[in-house]
Amino acid sequence: MASPSTPRQSWLHRYPLLGPLFGLTFVLMLFEGMIYGHNQSNFLSADTIGNIITQTTVVATGTLGMTMIIVAGGIDLSAGSVVALTGVSAAVILRAGYSSWVAVLAAIAIGGLVGAINGGIIARFKMMPFIVTLGAMETIRGLAKRMGDNQTVNYNLKRVEGVNALMNNPYSLHDTSIAPWWQAGDKGISLPPSVPHWLFNALHPFLAADKAHPEDLSLPSWLPPMGVLILLALTIMMSILMNRSVFGRHLFALGSNEDTARLCGLRTRTLKVLVYTFAGLFIGLAGVFDMARLSQGDVTIGQGLELDIIAAVVIGGASLNGGVGSIWGAIVGALIMTSLRSGSVGMGWQSYNQEIIMGIVIVLAVGVDKIRSRGQKG
Repeated sequence: MASPSTPRQSWLHRYPLLGPLFGLTFVLMLFEGMIYGHNQSNFLSADTIGNIITQTTVVATGTLGMTMIIVAGGIDLSAGSVVALTGVSAAVILRAGYSSWVAVLAAIAIGGLVGAINGGIIARFKMMPFIVTLGAMETIRGLAKRMGDNQTVNYNLKRVEGVNALMNNPYSLHDTSIAPWWQAGDKGISLPPSVPHWLFNALHPFLAADKAHPEDLSLPSWLPPMGVLILLALTIMMSILMNRSVFGRHLFALGSNEDTARLCGLRTRTLKVLVYTFAGLFIGLAGVFDMARLSQGDVTIGQGLELDIIAAVVIGGASLNGGVGSIWGAIVGALIMTSLRSGSVGMGWQSYNQEIIMGIVIVLAVGVDKIRSRGQKG
């Protein structure tokens, strides 16, 4: 039997993911009712949900790295600028004629390098992460503009179908050189490079031909882009890393009390550098996803994106004080942020109204974090 002095935990403390899931359900149902009453259309259609999931990919990928940073007691205000820098870098590399793999790996490496520099400065000089990453935000944005000559960077889309398939439908089989499968016989089908043969074979029963254009084969619209599948795999990996590994336990210990973690033998400086480096890799990947979504590198993209990422992590159950956080909660938080934006567009609200709503949500997220922290201390 529990001691009378032991505080009873609420069901939200025992099952922290339920809170963000309830919030997501509330937002979806709210906009379903509002949009149906506004123009008699359904917000919760398969296409809309698919678009929300796809649009969430950039923010959600950033939350994988930001969750580590916040759990470790840090913050990163340069995430949006890093997304712009890595996206522009990848576009410049593609424009120079290099392969998609070179561009993707280089962009991710640049994100990791920026993270390592931020983490190194914070750890070596014991500076506040807020100040360091605030300065980095402006510096990196300037570098992105210089690299892109202060304009969008376009590249040959036909040469890099693999990159574009990350955020666009990679399963479109429209190609005049593709014979219909019922006429292919033993010769097989010549697929676009963005469509793996194993995927085509697995989804073969779902293929439907357009009667007017029998050479056009289509797959279900609910099938997500490759970027979403990559995000799902990374989310599972990061959830295991944070909750089932020594590294994850060290992060929570660092964020809970850095002095105690140091006295327990943890190399806190090295750990901080590793955290920001790994987070930079994820933010670099988010930049690649954003470039693929736009099919170009944009030096102005990502302004304010760091606030969406931080808000998503906090809504998902993380504490800005450190030591608390959830990977899956952050993903749900990212879905909430995207659902709010998508619902606002569905209602026909102006962009400034959307910005007001998102600002209120960010303030409420921090307020909930403070209330939650007091409840845990009490």
